[in-house]
Amino acid sequence: MPAHEESSNPLVRERAHLAASRAALRAMREDVQALDIRDVTANWVNAAVLQAQMDDRIKALADLSHTPLFFGRLDYSHVVGAEKAEGSEGEQFYIGRRHVHDAHGDPMVIDWRAPVSQPFYQASRTNPLDVDRRRRFGYTGGELTAYEDERLTDPAEEEQTSKLLQAEIERPRVGPMRDIVATIQPEQDEIVRGDLGGTVCVQGGPGTGKTAVGLHRVAFLLYAHRERLARTGTLVIGPNRSFLHYIEQVLPALGELEVKQATVEDLVAARVEVRGTDESASAVVKGDARMAEVLRRAIRSHVTPPTEPVVVVRGSRRWRVPAYEVEEMVNELLARDMRYGAAHEALPQRIAHAVLVRMEEAGEAPDDRVQNSVARNPAVKAAVKAIWPAVDPAKLVLRLLTDADFLATHAEGLLTDEEQKHVLMAKPARSVKSAKWTAADAVLIDEAADLVARTHSLGHVVVDEAQDLSPMQYRAVGRRCSTGSATVLGDLAQGTTPWSTQSWEQALFHLGKADAVVEELTAGFRVPREVIAYASRLLPAISPGLAPVESVRETPGSLSVRQVTEAAALDAAVVAACEESLRHEGSTGLIAADARIPALAAALAAAGHTVLSPGEETTADSRLTLVPASLAKGLEYDYVVLDEPAAVVDGEPDERTGLRRLYVALTRAVSGLVVLHAAPLPEQLG
Repeated sequence: MPAHEESSNPLVRERAHLAASRAALRAMREDVQALDIRDVTANWVNAAVLQAQMDDRIKALADLSHTPLFFGRLDYSHVVGAEKAEGSEGEQFYIGRRHVHDAHGDPMVIDWRAPVSQPFYQASRTNPLDVDRRRRFGYTGGELTAYEDERLTDPAEEEQTSKLLQAEIERPRVGPMRDIVATIQPEQDEIVRGDLGGTVCVQGGPGTGKTAVGLHRVAFLLYAHRERLARTGTLVIGPNRSFLHYIEQVLPALGELEVKQATVEDLVAARVEVRGTDESASAVVKGDARMAEVLRRAIRSHVTPPTEPVVVVRGSRRWRVPAYEVEEMVNELLARDMRYGAAHEALPQRIAHAVLVRMEEAGEAPDDRVQNSVARNPAVKAAVKAIWPAVDPAKLVLRLLTDADFLATHAEGLLTDEEQKHVLMAKPARSVKSAKWTAADAVLIDEAADLVARTHSLGHVVVDEAQDLSPMQYRAVGRRCSTGSATVLGDLAQGTTPWSTQSWEQALFHLGKADAVVEELTAGFRVPREVIAYASRLLPAISPGLAPVESVRETPGSLSVRQVTEAAALDAAVVAACEESLRHEGSTGLIAADARIPALAAALAAAGHTVLSPGEETTADSRLTLVPASLAKGLEYDYVVLDEPAAVVDGEPDERTGLRRLYVALTRAVSGLVVLHAAPLPEQLG
């Protein structure tokens, strides 16, 4: 589309283009809906597959009334991809969430992921990337109401902070997490557009947009490598269901409907039902990477060297494979370190091949069918069962957790006597079904299952809040992308599990991606400067050496720390602070120690307030969410009321974990934070 001079009223022209683009999108959707597939499908299976693909396409082309179809415009100085000619007229592209074309196939909106769109995020005055003008659009309720221009090649124009960009970042949070395609920053864009083959780890403090970067990276990879990822699959892993519910609309808003979401617990819970919980010390040992070697030893211990020859009877002939030859086969399979199940399947074929060699030496001419028949011979099957028996992963783990001698044999030199006591079940179960399996046990079973048979690998996996994973959980995630790549997102300062990550290098090693690139985001776009500076007072105690976030948003009056003189008056003061926050537009989150939630829920109910649970979608009529501190991670609210910081710290098993939990709670606010306390504040905030 050639660029030309603006009309006397640019806003009218841009609104007209928006209306025309929406009409074109409707036409694209109607064209798909009108397709008749009856004459192009050979059978009902093909018809069902094609219909499902068409249904997904129709969903992807939905016009969301309150989601701007385009948010920017690029006016290039020249025709993109052509040689620069003096006096040549440039091209103009509207940048949006998805591609839209007119009836002739000419683009009306360019997908933000297309190469021609990248300068919208990367162009600057020092490197304009052939862009003469970058235009941003402002919307109110889905209607285009403002625009703002940057003349990147005009030396006379002063550089200014974009007010529309700032307004978009600060727009009230009502509903689930939304995309950030209109506000992606250059350092974020470089991570988003990274190559599919490489694994990247993003260390980002509160408000740096690491979660959004990870989700937009998935959307970009699906755009750039759609066929490959359609075959191999993509997965987003979050810390809990509330978090996944909060982010679940981001990718569909970008037209991506096929990305699955799960927690680590979801990944490993297929084989057993998790009904129990571990003491902290037990969970730490079970989550330690040394348990992988304990499991490997335990599985290989089932292999027993043969003591008798294998004698196969076929007709009137007897074929004998001596014990020493079978032992050589077993030793070769052990030396190759094959998966246990694969070796179990290979051994009968090895024995059968030895029998075929003897048949050929005797003048017979056996073929592959004879070898397969010999491999299924009762004598061969009996020998394999005795030498290399099948192993049930859950039964193996149950034996390790209930048989002290069996555990001691395979944990020798790996786990101390005290650590072995932590691993053993307090009340040994008699069977896999009756056992009260814990989340850490399920990860052990998943590891054992992979030692038996290879876990299916996806093309790309995103794991968020990764700092809270144990080494064994990292291994479980790594198995899901062993032949693919990963995006690892987290903040070392927000690690709130007893086994939380101490360094990304260590975590990436356990993930099986030691060569991953570690990127650090330090520019904060969500949390106001006053709030993040207050929370950062905790950093020397919780994560020494980690750079504090530098917020780009200065919001005077965004922080209020109030002491309540009498503990009995705290609940009433919290309710009043919530009512004060609700006078503002947007969402309010009341965050408190888990033990304080029932009392605060009762106080709010008595005052006539209906509250939401974490992850539930806010509406115009219901904007107050009551958040246990243990579920606050990854969530954000326009205004946050934080109840009794000391109680948040005391609710954790140790002070450092408690302070990290407090750091998370302090950094959930987008516009304002009110801290109320009756007990003294933790000294680290002084």
